[in-house]
Amino acid sequence: MLSITIEDVRAAAKVIAGVVERTPMRPSRTLSEIAGSEVWLKFENLQFTASFKERGALNKLASLSAEERARGVIAMSAGNHAQGVAYHAGRLGIPATIVMPLGTPFAKVKHTKEFGARVVLEGNVLTESAAAAHRIAAAENLVFVHPYDDPKVMAGQGTLALEMLEEAPELDALVVPVGGGGLIAGVAVAAKALKPEIEIYGVQTRAYPSMYNVIKGEHLPCAGQSMAEGIAVKEPGNDTIAVVRALVKDILLVGEAEVEHAIASLLEIEKTLVEGAGAAPYAAVATYPDLFKGKKVGLVLSGGNVDMRLLSNVILRELSREGRILSLVVEIVDRPGVLAQVATLVGEAGGNILEVLHNRMATDTSAKLAHLGMTVEARDAGHAAEIRNKLETAGFKLKG
Repeated sequence: MLSITIEDVRAAAKVIAGVVERTPMRPSRTLSEIAGSEVWLKFENLQFTASFKERGALNKLASLSAEERARGVIAMSAGNHAQGVAYHAGRLGIPATIVMPLGTPFAKVKHTKEFGARVVLEGNVLTESAAAAHRIAAAENLVFVHPYDDPKVMAGQGTLALEMLEEAPELDALVVPVGGGGLIAGVAVAAKALKPEIEIYGVQTRAYPSMYNVIKGEHLPCAGQSMAEGIAVKEPGNDTIAVVRALVKDILLVGEAEVEHAIASLLEIEKTLVEGAGAAPYAAVATYPDLFKGKKVGLVLSGGNVDMRLLSNVILRELSREGRILSLVVEIVDRPGVLAQVATLVGEAGGNILEVLHNRMATDTSAKLAHLGMTVEARDAGHAAEIRNKLETAGFKLKG
């Protein structure tokens, strides 16, 4: 017997109605053409706290007794659950403490504090933060609000599936990011009850394949840095595992490069800002096109909380992968006019020079030569090749 039912999800929908946003659900013509399937997007990044986590947090907080509310609540979170709990606890007059991993993006820490919560930064990963949160909860007699392994939280998250299938009942599959499993558990229970033939797929990064390991009987390592820190969970919940085993068709893995590409694609094509975890479903559809070919697929864009510095890195890295940002090192004779000659050639080829570094200290070449490092903007990879060819045809040697 699963820990929640469709009736729990419907009850949660009534609790959060009028408080949590009913976010847009729209098809994407361009992403559909790229992926070879009919792609529908659920924009949970447009919630007030920019994440679906508000749904479960509010449903849980609303269930507390007056005595529990007076004691206060505590949660551990990489950011989005923290903001959901902090925001709605503040609305309801409930004191909130949030324990966050040390590597949590600055934006998520800042917003959580702004919602009025006390923030404790402790632990390198979520499991270490959880241990700290339980310790503080015991010491201060606080109510623990689990980010995923709680029936009220799971039911709250499942409300977005009700909205998705109401907007697009013809969907063949849903693709959902998976960390601890609260979202996919709630979604699977609701979606399967409404449409038993629908397929539910979970997505994790290769850096943190925790649910994948449990379901597949694998022992892949869960460690390191991930752009999708919101689903960088080492141990999924017991209740969520049971739901995934019963109702989810498969767990798919995607790499960091695929996640970064998905973030950039959603930003450029859909003009929407999605964090790593929220971009994972599109990364999966783009990575496994044959799996979804010809199907109508609903993707949960679960959140949009991204550190601006990190986002700038992602954009520049993606431009570099696409050949739109070209890094060149040109060996030149160190005399007047040569730098201008190189710049002219790049300009004639249609390239835009963004940065120049003139290095006379290269010890692996003649003292009469210098290395000219350039960062050049190009239209695409083909144009980048044209710029390189223009320089080489003019007799310049490119290093690397």
